[in-house]
Amino acid sequence: MTHVMACIDGSPQAAAVCDCAAWASQRLGAPLTLLHVLDRRQFPVSGDLSGIIGLGSREFLLQELATLDEKRAKLALEEGRMMLDAARQRAISAGVAEPECRQRHGDLVETLRDLQNDTRLLVIGRQGEDSGDDIQHIGSQLESVIRTMHRPILVTVGQFTPPRSLMLAFDGSATTLKGVEMLAASPLFKGLPIHLVMVGNEDDAVLAQLNAARDALAAGGLEVHTAIRAGEVEPTLHAYQAEHGIDLLVMGAYGHSRIRQFFVGSTTTSMIRTTRTPLLLLR
Repeated sequence: MTHVMACIDGSPQAAAVCDCAAWASQRLGAPLTLLHVLDRRQFPVSGDLSGIIGLGSREFLLQELATLDEKRAKLALEEGRMMLDAARQRAISAGVAEPECRQRHGDLVETLRDLQNDTRLLVIGRQGEDSGDDIQHIGSQLESVIRTMHRPILVTVGQFTPPRSLMLAFDGSATTLKGVEMLAASPLFKGLPIHLVMVGNEDDAVLAQLNAARDALAAGGLEVHTAIRAGEVEPTLHAYQAEHGIDLLVMGAYGHSRIRQFFVGSTTTSMIRTTRTPLLLLR
């Protein structure tokens, strides 16, 4: 069985990631894995200095620096283990029976790619531990993770509370059609009302697509509300979400209409930056 994979670090987002992943793990009936990756760019493995000759006092200095780097890396690994243990206890308190902890030394994106076959859902914070205090800042590696992973990615924002409703930004693309099938079949959102929203001009073809998606979701036992709104995609979706008090947004990571702007250019970054609720990206 594939896992809910939660990226744990030293950022303020770590608690929300843990809470969200624990919720998803129980809803999906999938095991939870808490993952900490120690960035090798910040904490490189000490190099072999045995080939350095004729450096005199500089050789001694290099050896000292290598020793310090090794100590820093060991301390960082220990700090990571402590974070994982705290996250594990938090997940257990939330009702997860046996969360697994994994720690890697390397690159986050490469690590997640390697673990992709074991991942059913990835949960990650909008900001990492190096993102500073700007609450709208996007972590430096988040966009790379989104473009690399071929699994659903749930991005957390601020504190996490279990969602009571969700909205799917639907554009009729293959990605969102697949998303409709996934939402209809998945236990993740069972019992929650879903708003199916298209941004654009209303015509017979659009209505047919929207109604087919509505019927597929309703057949999965979901309460479905549909809407077609005109306007610019990002503010229109945010306005609808605020109007109906929707606390989770679902979008396709790639599409073939105006919503595609989100995920191939600056609008993607803007949408992730400005959302105030968790954002589930489908691949």
